[in-house]
Amino acid sequence: MTQKIKQNMIRNLNDRFRTTGIDGKVVCTQGVSALGMPSKLRLYKRVREFNDFNEENDPYGEHDFGKVQFEGTDYFWKIDYYDTNMKYGSEDPSDPQLTTRVLTLMRADEY
Repeated sequence: MTQKIKQNMIRNLNDRFRTTGIDGKVVCTQGVSALGMPSKLRLYKRVREFNDFNEENDPYGEHDFGKVQFEGTDYFWKIDYYDTNMKYGSEDPSDPQLTTRVLTLMRADEY
């Protein structure tokens, strides 16, 4: 399988996870946890709707990072790839049978 095909598979899996929450876990930092539930839900909706990918914020074309502004504050989100036991990095993020995706949502000042 070529690198380009793997990259496309990773991007599609990341987009599916980010927009639906299926096949992964979402975690957040203390700054995000401190928001009330209605605010957290609206913030996560901004992440799900994010589509401003470009060479600067997505140099590998995997759609694994983004920045959104919410209620006057910048937030980052990042998708990382772990093995199915969540102990090590995934051997192959293009293979959903070997990978657990984790989206971390944080205030930019927590990065």
